[in-house]
Amino acid sequence: MPARRGDVSSHDCRRTVRPVGPLVALLPAHDEEATLGAALDSLRAQTRPPDRIVVVADNCTDRTVAIARERGVEVHETVGNAHKKAGALNQVLDLLLPTLGDHAQVLVMDADCTLDPEFLAVARANLREGALGGVGGTFRGGPGGGLVGTFQRNEYARYERDVRRLRGRALVLTGTASVFPVSVLRDVVAARRDGRLPDRSGAGSVYDLRVLTEDNELSLALLHLGYGILAPAACTLETEVMPTWRDLAEQRLRWKRGAIENLVDYGWTRVTLRYWGRQALSLLGVLATLLYLASLAVALGVGFTLHPLWIAVTGVFAVERVVTVRSRGWRQMALAAPVLVEFVFDMFLQAVQARAFAQALLGTERKW
Repeated sequence: MPARRGDVSSHDCRRTVRPVGPLVALLPAHDEEATLGAALDSLRAQTRPPDRIVVVADNCTDRTVAIARERGVEVHETVGNAHKKAGALNQVLDLLLPTLGDHAQVLVMDADCTLDPEFLAVARANLREGALGGVGGTFRGGPGGGLVGTFQRNEYARYERDVRRLRGRALVLTGTASVFPVSVLRDVVAARRDGRLPDRSGAGSVYDLRVLTEDNELSLALLHLGYGILAPAACTLETEVMPTWRDLAEQRLRWKRGAIENLVDYGWTRVTLRYWGRQALSLLGVLATLLYLASLAVALGVGFTLHPLWIAVTGVFAVERVVTVRSRGWRQMALAAPVLVEFVFDMFLQAVQARAFAQALLGTERKW
């Protein structure tokens, strides 16, 4: 059932200090033998390590389970799960939540990520604020991927810079790593079951199984229940980049289409207003790009003279591209300066965005 439009619960008024209990780390993993060891090492290297670590092994065919057991962590192997990451997490959370006190916390962390040492200490300190429903991180791109990997690392650096400038007011608690109070997760379950939150799958669990972007949907759920979400500057981590253009296209299509469909599920509310606004800007960006390319094609056909205004605009844009990757060093600043190089990546993302809009509008088959 849809959420009540504009409904905000009494959580908005909670400014109490929340006691901090034990923390359980959940790592959903499907064939992650190559990265799981580093992820577990980063958890144990935390200045405040988790009290329990559970690897949620989902339909694994490699050595994921063996590696987890060799490193002495708990393993939960899913049974009959056909719903990818969300289904795997629901299976373990349905068993785990009844055994934990309200003041306990749950970290959900991708098995291809590594947390920086202060991540959990900072996240847990921020969660003492009772109005917060979850604390997530900002991420750097890992090595590899050639040119497409470089573009992703620059993109992530710009995203991190934007979140820092907004003092952690992120739009989403990303699935890379986020910490939630158990009391909040119980509230989400109750709200799905009584109709205050959408539950397209009818599972009545923390995650809606029918969505493509479970982290984005859960962020919207928390906001509609009146909780805040935060990505503090010191909550940082590293995640894998997509190694090929094809892999990147599939990942971003799922992200972008999933975000659109999440908004359709929630409708037009005070919470979703700014998210709809961003989608509108994205659509305008796609249309502007198409218009630009069309005008460029015409100009090349008939001949044109470059106007000083466009030279000035291009110069401003080039400065912006350089400044926003300053944290990555002079090599990446030099790569961004010509504009045309990164324009290829921007065009690629625009094409994926246009495809996401088309698929959501036509209701074509959805692929995770």
